[in-house]
Parts: sequence; C-alpha cells; structure tokens
Amino acid sequence: MKVAFPIAAMLLAAAAMLAPSAAPPGPFFEDRTAHSGIGFVLRNAATPERHQIETMAGGVAVFDYDNDGYPDIYFANGAEQPSLEKTGPQYRNRLYRNRHDWTFEDVTAKAGVGGAGYNIGVAAGDYDNDGYADLFVTGVNGNTLFHNRGNGTFEDVTRAAGLESHDWAVAAAWVDYDNDGRLDLFVVNYVKWDPAVELFCGDAARGIRTYCHPRFYEPLPNRLYHNNGDGTFSDVSDVSGIAAHRGKGMGVAIADYDHDGWMDVFVANDTVPNFLFHNEHNGRFRESALQAGVGLNDDGKALSSMGVDFRDLDNDGWEDLVITALASETFPVFRNLSHGLFSDVTYPSHVGAITMPVSGWSMGIFDFDNDGWKDVFVAAGDVQDNTELFSSRKSRQQNLLLLNDGHGAFRAAFAGPPALNRGVAFGDFDRDGRVDAVVTRLNEPPVLLRNIMGAGNHWIALNLIGARSNRDGIGARVAVRSGGVMQVNRVTTSTGYACASESAVHFGLGRGTRADSIEIEWPSGSRQVLANVPADSYMTVRERQP
Repeated sequence: MKVAFPIAAMLLAAAAMLAPSAAPPGPFFEDRTAHSGIGFVLRNAATPERHQIETMAGGVAVFDYDNDGYPDIYFANGAEQPSLEKTGPQYRNRLYRNRHDWTFEDVTAKAGVGGAGYNIGVAAGDYDNDGYADLFVTGVNGNTLFHNRGNGTFEDVTRAAGLESHDWAVAAAWVDYDNDGRLDLFVVNYVKWDPAVELFCGDAARGIRTYCHPRFYEPLPNRLYHNNGDGTFSDVSDVSGIAAHRGKGMGVAIADYDHDGWMDVFVANDTVPNFLFHNEHNGRFRESALQAGVGLNDDGKALSSMGVDFRDLDNDGWEDLVITALASETFPVFRNLSHGLFSDVTYPSHVGAITMPVSGWSMGIFDFDNDGWKDVFVAAGDVQDNTELFSSRKSRQQNLLLLNDGHGAFRAAFAGPPALNRGVAFGDFDRDGRVDAVVTRLNEPPVLLRNIMGAGNHWIALNLIGARSNRDGIGARVAVRSGGVMQVNRVTTSTGYACASESAVHFGLGRGTRADSIEIEWPSGSRQVLANVPADSYMTVRERQP
C-alpha cells in the first residue's frame, strides 16, 4: 500500500462540510465477541524493518463447512519471520464451528486446516461438486488447497491438484468461467518481494520508518486455473490472456457486467490501473477496464485499490462496482450504464466526501437493514501503524457503514471499535434474516458483529444447488420482484479484500411480505421462475434437469 501523506486541515474541513448528514444513531450491530469462544488473534509478525507483507494479513471466510445450515468461520494467519513458517500454535489458521447460539468451537486441529506459511487470504467453494465447501488459502510463499472430505476433516491436495505456486498471492475467486459446470480458480497476485532487500522508507532524520509505496516493487500477473473435473487444475493463464497483464492485485470480484451469460472478473490493483477482464466466450479474456471507465477514477488517477464488490446498488438490474482505497483518495463508486460502460458517481453518491478521511480494506455490499437497497460495510484502518507520527489522522479507525438511501446517495455510520481492521466477511450466523459480519484486526482478536438493524422489515434468502451448473450455483443471477420493485443479486463467495462470504443470496423486502416472483438464471443458461414466495425464510432451490 502506498504511504498516505498528511492531508491539509483545510481539505479535511472541506470534506466534512460536503459530507451528507450522518445516519441516525445506532447501534447498528451488537458486538458478540466476548462470549463467542473465538480466541483467534491475527498475527502479522511485525519487525523493525517493516516488511511489506506485515500490513497485508487478515483474510477470513464465512462458509458452512459441515452442512448443518449455519455458517462457520475460517481465519488466515501470518507466520514467523524470516522463516515465514507457522512455527508456533499462535500462528495457525483457525476454523471455528458455529454452535447456533453465537458461540463457536475451535475445530482447527480436528479438521486439519492449521495451514503453513505466511497466509493472506481465503476463497471458499465446492470445486469437485461433492456438496462440501472447500478452501483455497493464499499466501506470501505458497498457496494451499484444502479439500473438504465431508466428515469434518480436510486434506491438503495442493500438489496433487497442480496448484503449487511461489508467487505472493493475496486473493482468489471461485468462478466457472467456461460454464462447464465446474468451478475454476482465479488467483490474484501482488508484487515480487524479497525480505533481504527491503528498502528503508519514511523519515530517516526523525527515525520514522514506514511501509514502502508499491512503486518500489515489481508487479505480477494473475493466474487462472481451469478445473479438469478429476481433482486437478490446468494453468490457462497464458492461453486465456490473463497472464499478459501485470498488476499489483489485491481484491477480486466476479459478475456478468454486460449480462451476456458469461462471468467476468474485476481485479482491484494497488496504485496502478485496475483490471476488468471481459469473458470472450472462447476461453479467452479481454482486459477492458480503461475502455469501460473503471481502470482509473474520474481524475485519471490510479488509486490504492484494495477491496471490491460487484453488485447492483440502484436496482436497475446492472451490477455496479465499489472499491476501497486509502485516506485522501476516496472509495470509487462506478455505476453500470449497461453496454459495457460505467460512470464514476463517487461524489454524487456522497461516498467521496464520506470516505476522504478513511482507509478501507475488505468490504461487502449487502442489504443490512432489509429495506430493499444494498448498503456497504468497510473494514477500516490505516496501512501504517504509526500514522500519528507524520499525520493528523489516526492509524486505528472505526469500520464504516454506508447506508443506501434509495435515491442514489449514502449516509455514513460506524460499527465496531477503532482498530487496524483488515478483513471482513459476511453471513447470517443466527439465521434471523439479517446479514452479520466478522472483522479481523492486526494483533488483536476479531470482532463478531450481530446485525440488529431493520426491525419490522422482511427478507428472503436462497441457497442454490446446481445440477448442470456448478453445485454452488456460483455465477447464478437472481431477480426478485416484490411490490413493483425488482432487485438483482448474484451467487458469489468472493467479497472485499482476501475474504470469502456466505454464498446464500439475500434480499431485503422492506415491508413486503412476499416475493411476487423470483427468476433464476443459472450459469448453464437454464432459467427457473418461482411465484408468490412468502418472506422471512431460507429457501433451497435446485436447478432443474433438462
């Protein structure tokens, strides 16, 4: 991440004046950490040399590993330096089973997912269509594929699957890019890094050392792995056109942004133009971010893009983009105009003024108050842990909640105590129909947040099971009509920065007590329509066989 330099007091004052009125006072979330049983601490193994990897840890996955109907939590963790090995139990990744009562059991040892190496992110998906979600863990010195055996345990199948790598990977997304019914894997790589040649960055005269700007590191290409259907993957990065583009990738999101029936991939790049890989339907991708208007912001600048989500914010049926960045840069909001073009609405949406003083990492777009309009939750914290020494800002920040007013603008609220927040993933932990969150914090326990918003509003959620499509239904487009309003959402687990969220497709219905219709467009191309579906329930929908 680049160093965020001091912002002039006049600029901060101007931003405050431009910002819209804050949302009504909360609480919006209830902190359930204390008695949850989650004892994990995210350890970045910080050193006086301030190695670049130390500020980047924090991936977390929310997924139902044991198929009991309640989402569980998996945390990626760092490792000791300079070995980059998990030499002590405090550095293990952790898996916590949901006990259904806001308490969680540490099942890491039993499940065999403690991991190895300095890990950054997590992706969850059922790559072999056996009905059990698997885990792909990204890291500085190697990635790991954990196959879910279905009996509460996992097996490290990285080498057998053909997924060994020595690039520094940050994020990954499961996506069926060729619509063959099997989940493929897109891996986002960051930069070339060698701890032996870490530069000094900061103010030497004052003895202040900071993490270096990404310009001091060489970019890397991303990788695309095709699922062969036999437990192995083939690296198709070159033939697909993905490897031709070198970036400094952090976040990844999938969507069919032009609604042509083929999944596209967006990569948030750190201080270089973002990538928008358009699926050409023939196994190849065309990088189109600049042409589409999402490679740079409206000022023509490449920002410190970190987290990203790709969902329909304005209920027009087209998927929009929200990207997090550092303080003084704003968080870009790109409205999908259809026909492959986007418009930068960062300031008209009020997000520009709101986010000027905020540094954002992972994030997600969900309808947290169930009013029928998707909101945005951002895990916030400065890239530096000593910002106070050279800036008027604070290193530790509160998480930001952007509430959608339904008229193209957002109001600001906050959730959780100030911290060096990094990862955030989402799921309904108690099955009350409200989307909850779990946030990781550098060198502190995570924060488990129970959503208590939207009293009186209704909702509906769908779990999809593919037949011709991949079993998770990842990539399926779901349109819900209720009370004359249509909402669109898509099945995906890849959200924010280095994180994975629950795959259930969630819709807030406001005061509506039923969905008049639900239309599902499966990745296979088949369509299903459900009519007069009562609100306030989870539905399992299976793809019809031809």
